[in-house]
Amino acid sequence: MARKLAICGGTAEAAELKEKIPMWPTVSDDDEKALIEVLNSRRWCRIYPDSKAEMFEKAFSEYHDAKYGIAVSNGTVALELPLRTLGIGFGDEVIIPAVTFVATASAAIEVGAIPVFADIDPKTAGISPESLEESITERTKAVIAVHYGGYPINFDKILPIAKKNNLFLLEDCAHAHGTEWRGHKVGAIGDMGGFSFQQSKSLTAGEGGIALTNNEEFAQKARLIHNIGRVVGKPGYEHYILSSNYRMTEFQAALLLSKLKVLPQEVETKHKNGEYLASKLEKIGGVDPLKRDPRVTKRGYYFFVVRYGSEEFQGLPKDKFLEALRAEGVPCGCGYGMPLYKQPAFKKENLKCVLPKGIQTPDYENLCLPRSEEFIEEEVTLPHAIFLAEQNAIDLIVRSIEKIKKNVDELL
Repeated sequence: MARKLAICGGTAEAAELKEKIPMWPTVSDDDEKALIEVLNSRRWCRIYPDSKAEMFEKAFSEYHDAKYGIAVSNGTVALELPLRTLGIGFGDEVIIPAVTFVATASAAIEVGAIPVFADIDPKTAGISPESLEESITERTKAVIAVHYGGYPINFDKILPIAKKNNLFLLEDCAHAHGTEWRGHKVGAIGDMGGFSFQQSKSLTAGEGGIALTNNEEFAQKARLIHNIGRVVGKPGYEHYILSSNYRMTEFQAALLLSKLKVLPQEVETKHKNGEYLASKLEKIGGVDPLKRDPRVTKRGYYFFVVRYGSEEFQGLPKDKFLEALRAEGVPCGCGYGMPLYKQPAFKKENLKCVLPKGIQTPDYENLCLPRSEEFIEEEVTLPHAIFLAEQNAIDLIVRSIEKIKKNVDELL
């Protein structure tokens, strides 16, 4: 009997999908012109008046419903800068979700703070409000809440918890360009927010980042910190505080300004295709999208998250499902692969070289947050560039999954 699954020798269901997905990052004539303009200007640093970086700060802040933006060199310092601005420092505790990229935690470490991991809600991949409340101590000063995969946190629950406990709420928006909660874009709904423009992100210049806020005092302090303690309009060699250099280059800013012109339409396209895929997957069973919530009025995808239920596929392990799906022609992954506290970086011997003496840290090595570990076991991800394709490309993904489920016995 002839095998039907591609992994077993059959024809790949989504063989043409690769040609339907735009290469990432996309490159346009406008992008090239923007970079050449900066090159020929010989003004490659933002220290000049009317810089591209200043223009980008204004444009991105306006797009994301924020009053102020401070452009920085990468997404990691887009979190570190707000922490310094908010006065988070030596020995302070910062609560973060256990499922996130390492930069969410390393930003806290860089300012001398202690990351405290909270569990997540597997249905949304966001920090669990209940676990957040349980994690608060007298040393807790802030929460970094991650809009994981572009899915926003539950602000209706998280904001009151932060306010009740006098905590700063910092949004990690690395995945969330264009994401909206109740019609308002994320990034400055909390006290401050940080975005990444690393190459894989939905808006990219290879590297880069921005911190957003609606608080004028925070914005002024962040600008001082990010510019080696210099005050705009003052002599260049007067430094009012000791600080580092977080500045974005003019090349990064020019490219981001060019790509920002097309971002709103890209977000619309990805949101529409994401909703379409979610509606199809819900009918298959065993490949559940994150919870649909009418308060999520726009989803700016970094990746689409699927919760794989092996029991619906006759016990087929997730790694074998991923292998079969890739063989059908669908690019897919498994997110970050482990809760952050299981990374080697959080072993006691490795923490000694990055934390000042005298800081007591949680016993990360013996930590177990059950819902985070459950989520990691189930998580399957699809890259955001897929959702810039036509809807018939999404149908290829659906048909590939249906095919695997129908013929799963070939893999058992």
